[in-house]
Parts: sequence; structure tokens; C-alpha cells
Amino acid sequence: MKRRGLLLGGLAAIGARAGVRGARAESGLRSLAPVHRPDGVWEVLEDCSTPDGALVFRGPGGRVLTLGRFMEGCARPVGRAPYCGLAFGELAYAERDLLAERLLAGGEPDPAAVRDAAPPIDTRLASEEPGRILWTAFVGPPDGDAVMPLTPAGNTRNWHVERVVPELARGSAVVAARREGLLGGALPIVVKQFPLGPGCYWEVIVFAEVSPEHARLVPTWQRMMLVEQGRATRVVYGGSYVPFGPFRAAPDEAAFNGALLRCVDRWHGVLAGTLTPVLPEPDWADFARHAFVKEAMVRRGGVWPRYGVVDRDYEGPEYDGFQDIFTASLLANLEWGRFDQAKAVLDNQFDDFVGDDGLVAMRGPEVGQTGLTLALVARYLELTGDDATVRRHKARVAAMAGVLTALHDQALALPADDPGHGLLHGWSESDACLFPDPSVWWKPYFGNSAFAARGFRDLARVWHRIAPEDGARADDWARRAGALAARTEGALRASIQHDGAPPYVPILPGVRERFRESLARHRYSEQQWAHRVYCEMLQSGILPPDLEAATIDSMRAHGATVMGLVGNLTPPSHAQRDILGFISYGYAQALLRNDRVEEYLLFLYGHRYHAHTRGSWTAAEVAGLRGELALFCLPAQMTVPILLRWALLYEDDRAETLHLAKALPRDWFLSPEGVQVAGIPTCWGRVSYILRYDEATRRIDVDLTLPSAAPRETRLYVRLPSSYRHGAPVEHGSSGTAFAAFGVRIDGTAGGQRKFSIPVARI
Repeated sequence: MKRRGLLLGGLAAIGARAGVRGARAESGLRSLAPVHRPDGVWEVLEDCSTPDGALVFRGPGGRVLTLGRFMEGCARPVGRAPYCGLAFGELAYAERDLLAERLLAGGEPDPAAVRDAAPPIDTRLASEEPGRILWTAFVGPPDGDAVMPLTPAGNTRNWHVERVVPELARGSAVVAARREGLLGGALPIVVKQFPLGPGCYWEVIVFAEVSPEHARLVPTWQRMMLVEQGRATRVVYGGSYVPFGPFRAAPDEAAFNGALLRCVDRWHGVLAGTLTPVLPEPDWADFARHAFVKEAMVRRGGVWPRYGVVDRDYEGPEYDGFQDIFTASLLANLEWGRFDQAKAVLDNQFDDFVGDDGLVAMRGPEVGQTGLTLALVARYLELTGDDATVRRHKARVAAMAGVLTALHDQALALPADDPGHGLLHGWSESDACLFPDPSVWWKPYFGNSAFAARGFRDLARVWHRIAPEDGARADDWARRAGALAARTEGALRASIQHDGAPPYVPILPGVRERFRESLARHRYSEQQWAHRVYCEMLQSGILPPDLEAATIDSMRAHGATVMGLVGNLTPPSHAQRDILGFISYGYAQALLRNDRVEEYLLFLYGHRYHAHTRGSWTAAEVAGLRGELALFCLPAQMTVPILLRWALLYEDDRAETLHLAKALPRDWFLSPEGVQVAGIPTCWGRVSYILRYDEATRRIDVDLTLPSAAPRETRLYVRLPSSYRHGAPVEHGSSGTAFAAFGVRIDGTAGGQRKFSIPVARI
């Protein structure tokens, strides 16, 4: 499926031309009430001839805004056996990732097969739990203090669709069969379509007022439209509240259209500066960019973090300092060129959450995420060049590093024959502090030391820019990074259990009990959050390639993944097998680093289709595979943007190499729409490239722009479908380009523009 988001241009796509309202209605278009603004009058047109038709604003000076609909079905798949034909109890209890094996059996996974491998989340809705209302999406203004939840039928807390259409009452088959999406690509304008019969459906559009009178209020706008055979036969408009006698009337069409245009303008401002890749399937770019829209709705004032929304659990202020909110957000915003937002997030964290002692104002500091924070501070500096901001926070950055050095010193003081000698002890998961005896989880998890090593290494590399007078501290961090990396590798190799195929990689040194056994036997298992430890030890990038590969193989074979995604690990059960929506991008990064591209794509597809609601794209912290109601968390929403960015351009952690198009789907390389990305930030500078296939000449034309301080090597991956092969590149005035097995290798440090073509032939 292809998605049309917000486009600038003419109206040829919907065949509009000046004329009377009746003439437009005959062709499937309808002319709506115009919007009068200080810049002039905006004409409003809508295509009802198809459920995916566009709503168009045409304004002064020829400005045109085309808001496309991209709709996804929310109903459970019909005509295809779920779980790839496996019994749910079998795949749930199995150690091996049976779903991944089936979905990867033919090589690169089919996204439609991944989509239909399990029911969509939020389709198996139980009765409302105490303290939890039934909601699957939300809207809100940017930089506000609150959001408004939406039910599957499109109800807000104030305005209910069944008052207009009784068939849309909760639990009805019509609601279950709905299609859902967003109007305008990445914008938070939720569209729900409820089929009534061939060519007949009700549509509900809901969005939040972007200029509310009070920050704590979330005024909303609603429109319900009955479409029959391509014509709008009934339209009802609603606001935040139902009409109240002669004192409060329902909004009219003109008011709704004016609010909608305000909404579009304001959200354009929020997304300004965000990468805008042009892809053969545009919905992927919209999906990724929508994460930053969600973030702007969730963060109070656009900056203050919240883990979740609506529900007291996760929205409560005790969750605000959760380190994963900060690390996932900072990484995603940096990777997508959103440097202003990255600075705001960094300032908020170190001004309001990190104390002078280096600890985070959160109930349970996480050792691994503390190391990741130090590494991300270094990445912020290298991408933005903003020395002043990091210098302002240097005392607290150093104090945070001091927490890890103190833990390292404690570990070095242990007896040499202690399995945890030299490995950082401490909580890996914040929730450890909630249990009767948190010391159960004060352990030398490999992820703690791996991320500490990465944090020390990266911070030491840039510390001379922050505190040139403090070279001794940077030298100490660099020394500790090397020692921790070596100790982690040695302890991990010594702890691997070779009595299985493949060998089992544990999360702790010296343990013989595997995590599934431990979870089943102990009420409070020291391996309760094994999924986090695996992801952090892999994301750190400090393990040698063979250990990374062994860890990935062990996770797939011994119960840590499902459908190619990291699982939320619980005692083995025939009734439950859950996906972890956040944290897990570290596992995916290791897949990419180890050239396991098919598995990386399976992870990307699985996360999109089974850790998010369909169409409205609300991310789940944890998602069941039976369609259960899931809880939203902001770090999970940041996962797909991070993964798509790395698929387009990835910077090798181990060598000075740029990897371009390494994990793009094979079909994209032969799409006439091509792939185009401009201004991707890297530590060397901005990178742009265009890949466009010319069917007539049977070649892929490449236009690549590298920064002046180019890396030692740039690799362009040309992954064609199995029935095609590519030849050596044909130069167009550039040099230093060579053919390689993966595609094209560009050597040398000279930047600038490179142009060449890659011949393509059928096998």
C-alpha cells in the first residue's frame, strides 16, 4: 500500500477545476465552506469518490495543501490462518522462535505476511479495568499539558459518536471492522471509517484544537460523514461538548475547516527541520515522522517528559524521570536532524532530572542507561557541534560518570575469583526498587558493564572539547572503558553454556540457570528483566562480532524473541507470548551491524504491525500476540524512526564507515519512485543521496553528496530481488568508486558530489 501525505502542488490528482458545487459533487468532489484568514480566502475541496480520497486546501498565491488519507484495516485477518498456521499455544511455549523461522524461510520477509501473522493489537478488548479506560489513540495540541484519548469508535471523553449513529456503540461488529488512519500523512488528525455495506460507510475525523485557551484543556473537533456511492449524504459537526440549549450550538462547517487549517499549519511548524525522506512506500516516512508528533503531544510544554498518557500508571509524575524516555528521545531526534528538540530534551534532563551527585530523579536508577546517557551526550556534541550546551552541563555529566567509576571501583575490590569481579553491579531495570527486596537485582549484569564501557569510551573521546583542563579524567575514563570491555568479553566467554545448539548466552557471569528456568522457579527472579540486559549488551557495540552473533543466535533459539522481535520475558506459558515495544532497538542494531538484514527487516515490520495500533500508530510498551489492549509508552514510539534512519544510513561503531541503504527492502531499489534523503546528520557532516531506477535503460542512477570531511569508506548497498543482478558502477565524472559484493564501495576522504549508474539485468 502506498500513502499520500501532505503534498504541495496542483489539484490534478483529484481532477478539480473551478465550477459550481453541484458539478463537483457529480464527479465525486465536494466544495466545502471556505476559510477566511488574514492572508486571504482558502478554498476547501474533498474527494469522496474513494475512501482514500484527499481533502484539499487551495489558498492565495497558488498555495495548495493536499491532505491524503492512508487507511489500514483494524479487523483481524480473514482468510489467512494466524500465526503462520501454528497453534498459539505451541509458538507461545516454544523456546525457538517458530514464527521467525517461518517468516524468514524464504529469505527476505514479506511485510504482508508479517502483518497478518497475528491479530492487530487492541482488537481483543476486555472490559475496562479499574483505573483504566478503553482507548486506542489520542489527540492533543503541541506543547500542551494534556491529551484527549479516543475509543475505537472515535469517542472522546466528552463527545460520543453513538449519539449520532447508534450502530457505532461500543462492541459492535461495525466498530470492530473499521479502517483507521491519519489525515495528512504524519499529522495527528485521526480518521476512522466504519463500513455499512458496499460503497457505504460512516467516517469520523477527530483532532485537537492547536491553540487552546488553557494549557490543561484539550478542545477537540469532530466531523461525522455518511458516504454513499462516492457522495457525502449526511455530515454532522461536533466540538468539545454537546450543544446546550440555545447557549451552546454545534460548530458549523466553516469553523471546522478553519480549525483544521490551523491544525495543519501548527503541526508543520513542529515537524520543521525533520528529515523528509522520499520513499517508494511513503507511509513509512509518515510513520516515522509521526513519532515526533506523538512526542510533541506527550511532553508537557513540548519538553517535560512523560512515559505515557491518560492512565494514572505511566502518566504519573513518578515516571517522568525514567531514563529510557530521555535516551530513546535524544537518539531519535538526533538521528532525524531535530537538533533544536534534542537540545531542549538534553537541557531538561540535566537541568531538572540529574542531580549534582550524578543520579537521576527516578525511583530506581538504571546502570546501563546511565552509560548510554554518557554516550549520547558525546553523540549530541559530535552531531550538533554545540559545545556550549554540553559545557554548561559538564559538572553533572562528570558526576554521572563518577557514579559508574564508583561502581567500577567497588567491582574491582571484589576477590579475583568472584564471577562479578570487575563488572558493575547495580539495577538494570528501574522497577527493581518496587519489590520487597531490591537487592535481588543488585547484580553484575553484562549490560551494565557493556554500556558503562561504551559511555566511558565515547565521553573520553570528546571531553577535551568540554573541559580541556581536565585531561586526566578523560584518560581515566578511556582506561576504564578498555578494562571494562575486556572484562565483559572475558566473563561472557567463560559463562557461555555449550551444552546446547546453539550455545546459551546468559545475562550474568557464572550462572547455570537459564532465564526461562529462573523465571519459572522463582517468584522474584534475578533474571526478571533479561530482555533489557540482552538489548543493552548488544546495543553497546563493545562485544566482538562473534559474541554478538552468539548472543543473537542464543536469543532466537532459547526463548528471548518472538516473530523476530525481543520478547517481554515472563515464565513460559501456553497462553501468553508478548512483544517488547521499547528498549529493543539495541537488538535490532546488532542485527544490522552483523549484516543480518533479513532479520532486521522482520524486526522493523513486526514492530510496526504488532507493537502499534493500525492506522493511528499508537505504540505499545508491551504488546500481546492475541490482540490484547496495550499500554502506550513514548520510548516505544521512538523505535521505528530509529530503525528506519539506520536502514537508510548507518554509521559503523567499529570503523569509520558509512553504510547507505543497507536495510532497505529489495523491491525499493527497482521502484520508479526511487529513494531520496537529504541532509542526514552524521559525525562527519550531512549526507544526501538519490537512488532512482530507470526502466528504459535498466540502471539505477545514483546521486550522492558526502560532507567535506568524508569517512574513510562509504558503502552503498544495492539489494535487488533474487531474479535480478547488478553490474559494476559506471562513473559520471567521479573517482574512487569500486564494485563490491554488496554494491558500491567509495574509498577516500574527499567529500562532495558523486554521480554514477549501476546496470541492472534479469537473471
